[in-house]
Amino acid sequence: VSTPTKMMENVALPNSTTVSIPVTVAGFSDVYEDDYYADAVVWAKETGVTGGTSATTFSPGSTVTRAQAVTFLWRAAGSPEPVAATSPFTDVTDTGAYYYDAVLWATEQGITGGVGNNRFSVDGTLTYDQMLAMLCRAAGDTTTGDNWSAAAVAWAKEHGLTNGLNFGAKNSCPRSDVVYCLWKQLAY
Repeated sequence: VSTPTKMMENVALPNSTTVSIPVTVAGFSDVYEDDYYADAVVWAKETGVTGGTSATTFSPGSTVTRAQAVTFLWRAAGSPEPVAATSPFTDVTDTGAYYYDAVLWATEQGITGGVGNNRFSVDGTLTYDQMLAMLCRAAGDTTTGDNWSAAAVAWAKEHGLTNGLNFGAKNSCPRSDVVYCLWKQLAY
């Protein structure tokens, strides 16, 4: 994704000098009005999908864990209560963890089946193909077959989720692109 020229706001200083400063959104000092993901960040904050990494930063380039991604998706769906009370994963056992209900719900909905060996990999770095596969399955479509990764990317391209993104399927998906894809799929 190319970095656009930042929108600037002209500010007059006391000595009659005017300077231009970038216009930020959603109260975050690191999300600018003309960033391709700016509207998605505003949506994510306003709907409670996710806030920032601090009161004033969103950290758009930071990596996202699998637990965070499934929690964002679960919140975007309205935080529905899972039917099951027990996790099928050996690494999802803390019922008080922020992601516990989200993982159970996503598993029940067929959105994710974990990474194998009865593990979800809560702290594993989310890749683009994993995110796109979750969104595909959440939409009621499938990514089955010999190459689920290629199927997920093809589905996302067909539905316009990756327009303007420059990514590799197995690359880590940053916060900016997670909320951007969620927004494009669920709110745009």
